[in-house]
Parts: sequence; C-alpha cells; structure tokens
Amino acid sequence: MKILFTKNIDPMILSKELGEGISVDCVEVIKTNPLKIKPFNLKDYSLIFTSSKGVNSFFKNGFKPNEDFTAKNYNKIYCVGEKTKREVRKNGFGTFKVLKNADTLSKFIITHCQHEKFLHFCGNIALDVLDENLPLQNISYKKFTVYNTEEINPLINEKYHVGVFFSPSGVRSFANRNSFDDMTLVSIGETTANELRKYTSNQVLVSEGNNLISVLKLIRKEILNKN
Repeated sequence: MKILFTKNIDPMILSKELGEGISVDCVEVIKTNPLKIKPFNLKDYSLIFTSSKGVNSFFKNGFKPNEDFTAKNYNKIYCVGEKTKREVRKNGFGTFKVLKNADTLSKFIITHCQHEKFLHFCGNIALDVLDENLPLQNISYKKFTVYNTEEINPLINEKYHVGVFFSPSGVRSFANRNSFDDMTLVSIGETTANELRKYTSNQVLVSEGNNLISVLKLIRKEILNKN
C-alpha cells in the first residue's frame, strides 16, 4: 500500500496514526507567500478567516483586533475550520463562531448576522462563496488578500494506491501534470472533494472534519482496515 499526501506532514504523526507498514510520500503541490499590507483600524467590523495562513499573515502584518467583549465596537472573529481557530488562539484571541466551510459560514451570516460589517482576510485564490452571497443580501463585506497561493504543478512519476488532497488549489496543481486513474482519492472536506470530481469519476472519500486527524481516521477505517 502506497499513499501520497499532497502536503508535508510530520512522519511521526503518520506513523502513529497509520502504522509502520504503510509506504507514505509527502509532495508539496502548492506554496504560499505572505503579503505585506499596512494595518488599519478594525473598529465596527467583524473579521472572517477561512485559513490558518490568513490568520498568520494578518497578525504578522501587525493588526490588533479589539477583543474586549464589554466594548461596543469589539471585533467578532468568525473562522472556517478547527486549524484556523487554533491559529487565532495561538495569537492570543478567541473566536466568536467556527464553521466547517465557507458555504456554511455564508448561510450562518445571512441568517444571523445581517447587520454586521465584515472584513475577510484570505489568500489570492480564496473561494468566492462569501464574495458572491453576502453582498446579494446587502451585507457589508470586503476581502483583503494577505497571502498568495502558487500552484507548483509537479510531475509525479511514482504510482500510488491512494492520493490525499487538502485544498482545491492542491487538486488543480496535481491535475495539471498527473492523472487520478487507479487511485483511491481521499479529501479533507466537501469543498476539496467537489474540485476532485471535476477531474475524475473515481469515488472520493470525504473526511467528516476539516482536519488532519479526521482524514487519517478515514484512511484507517475505509482503506487500511478493509485490506
């Protein structure tokens, strides 16, 4: 059994979760670069982060949210995914709401947060779900690019039984020069799975949670324990 992970993962975690007898390769298919932007006043805005890299670049640029919940104009922080939430916490701040993907966040905001004004700190190829849906409901929304994602498009000559994907951009980068034929496909969440389905009719196994442990649990249950 040979498994390809399309990003670098700690070998100790893979060994612990998957066992010693599995052949695993990690190949980066995208790279990200933080951008420098001048911090500005966040007063009266709620903040949206849809990736941990967006959080990291936001704080590296020197932004200072107001987390005083007793203040009239404190900044509510909305996140997509547990990894993004952990990055916010690592920088000393809490989250007001954490949703599993941009689509569910969009629906939550439209239903419960009509009168808030939102700033979204993200990458250059972030999904347009929020951008498309929120303004249609007359919800104030602005997107700020704080990092760039580049698709590396590597040519991978090795053959694998399983391919594991973590983002739509990673899927596109892999698909540029490689085939999904004869691989069992594993996806972190539905957004990445939907991108995979554009390129192949192969079945896509989708993790319940948008985190690495959920992905590894799925591989154990659906692939390793059935062989």
